[in-house]
Amino acid sequence: MTSSSQNPNGSIVDVPGIRVGHAHDKMGLTGCTVLLMDGGAVAGVDVRGSAPGTRETDLLSPINLVSEVHAICLSGGSAYGLDAATGVMRYLEERGIGLDVGVGVVPIVPAAVLFDLSLGDPTARPNAAMGYEAAARASAGSAESVAEGNVGAGCGATVGKLAGMRSAMKSGIGSASVKLPNGLVVGAIVAVNAVGNVRDPDSGAWIAGARDEQGAIISPAELLSRFASPWPGAGSPPSGSSTAPRERLLTSSSEPPGISDGAVRTEDLFPGTNTTIAVVASNARLNKTQAKKVAQMAHDGLARTIYPVHTMHDGDTVFAVATGHVDAMVDVVGALSAEVLAQAVIRAVRAAEGAGGLPAARDLKR
Repeated sequence: MTSSSQNPNGSIVDVPGIRVGHAHDKMGLTGCTVLLMDGGAVAGVDVRGSAPGTRETDLLSPINLVSEVHAICLSGGSAYGLDAATGVMRYLEERGIGLDVGVGVVPIVPAAVLFDLSLGDPTARPNAAMGYEAAARASAGSAESVAEGNVGAGCGATVGKLAGMRSAMKSGIGSASVKLPNGLVVGAIVAVNAVGNVRDPDSGAWIAGARDEQGAIISPAELLSRFASPWPGAGSPPSGSSTAPRERLLTSSSEPPGISDGAVRTEDLFPGTNTTIAVVASNARLNKTQAKKVAQMAHDGLARTIYPVHTMHDGDTVFAVATGHVDAMVDVVGALSAEVLAQAVIRAVRAAEGAGGLPAARDLKR
């Protein structure tokens, strides 16, 4: 990236036509983040986690009709949080923004959610009112649009849950951007709520993740090597149902290194209890097929910083949007999207503050 200009304080709002707003419940530890696209934007999506929660993602397929989106909503609250997108739609409809269907407009608002119900108040969930509020804040273009850490969809985000929630750490939302001499701008925003740990891709050092009783971060490889099976016995689910509750991944005979017997008991890891959700944006001129490719390539940014990633217990989803002002090769846009997404992951973790009884990266003794 020697020919690019990387802003250490950059964010996705550096991309022309992209505005961001956050709304959250600090007591309930949940929230949502809304991105508005001035005039609409071409979009694609790539879902790689196996426990996703999404809305309006099928229409982003290159073979489907609708070519532009008007907003994207990232939300906590698990599947309940998808309701936040309804508020975004209402906000846009009131302003005449959306797909013209002759008798009115239908705002196209894809959404993805993460699971944060186990950290704060499980009955506190992003709803239509919160989505409306976030959209209004995005439209206002306030300084909070570049806020990171415990805001918006990152309000209740956590990482490092391979040894259970008691050993996890607080995460958040982060953003980053880069600009090329030809005027191409690429940005990313991500709410990091992974089952895995987060590491610095440059040094390889762990920044946040599962901790032992001294507070030191445990290598996920060490933890994973101790997982003979998520179920007792030979590794098959209990008879009768593949969806029966799973036993603890760790037992007293296979607890993480450095954790004394009984000090930490891991909760069941059910599908959907994690998930990292992101948007990468550029002012490139792309079609839906190319936007889909950019979303695919951007996932490399998650793989560089989160381990493990794209698991059965994550619903990792990346949207890619293009506002269509600069001619650019799709490979360039995709590679830069992966780069800024990796940076945004690191910023999300480093900007987070301890909450819900969990420490953040800033709280660790180095």
